[in-house]
Amino acid sequence: MINKVITKNNNFYYMTAALVVLLLSASLVKSVADGMLESLLDGVITATFLVCVVSLGIDKSWKRFMQGLIVVWLIAAMLKRFTPIPNIDLFMLLLMFAFFWGTFSSIARQILFSGSVDGNKIVGSIALFLLLGLMWALVYLLILALSPHAFSGVEHSVWGQNFSQMAYFSFVTLTTLGYGDISPNTPFAQVAVYMEAIAGVFYMAIVVASLVSSGLAHKET
Repeated sequence: MINKVITKNNNFYYMTAALVVLLLSASLVKSVADGMLESLLDGVITATFLVCVVSLGIDKSWKRFMQGLIVVWLIAAMLKRFTPIPNIDLFMLLLMFAFFWGTFSSIARQILFSGSVDGNKIVGSIALFLLLGLMWALVYLLILALSPHAFSGVEHSVWGQNFSQMAYFSFVTLTTLGYGDISPNTPFAQVAVYMEAIAGVFYMAIVVASLVSSGLAHKET
């Protein structure tokens, strides 16, 4: 049923919407009772994973790998709920990063420097940008988990509580706004921050060049 609704002509619309819902949900977790925090965020993340898999189902090699990641993610989430396992949070963050990286790579192969430019492809470039910011947010959460004082303006807590703050900081850095309310304290954190700023500048240049060249190639054809 879902495969009939999500097609290669509109798949990026659904994926971008799922990523936006994930960001909005993460911003609301602090207003939710502690007992519901993990269930809410884990549920939204799982739903986002499923939408991404269905949306990119045409990439068969990618799909099998990501389906495996979803299964492992669900097992890790259940183990975290019922069995205290050391460093399970770090493992879940790494799984999320791997999933978003795979999604990013698959989208990039489909929209950058290939085919004609349409609304779906433009929305796909927005999804790429959101995934880039989310991946760097996960990097910051990993750094924060290993070094609680790596960032000023962020309280050390479980990653679900800090997800929204680090996503905010990530997109502020990616767009080079630099508000300064959150800042890196350690050398490694500082390197990660300016590397993201560089990635954000190059991303805009690459996407614009890709869309322009694809549009010109299609017009000539």
